[in-house]
Amino acid sequence: MSVAIQELLDSFEQLAEDEKRELASEIIRRVAHFEFPPLIDEELVLAADAVFSELDRCESLHE
Repeated sequence: MSVAIQELLDSFEQLAEDEKRELASEIIRRVAHFEFPPLIDEELVLAADAVFSELDRCESLHE
């Protein structure tokens, strides 16, 4: 990951939750028409693992 992308992500983390949702919606709107290569099973498994790990982390914070 480039330094510029990491800086954007760090800035994103500093936003309020409503601002994060607004920014995420805008990014999704802008990239909706990008051409992406097809995902392979390994990438899908890694993405699912990351999502479930984040959900577990969030749940443990709220216990």
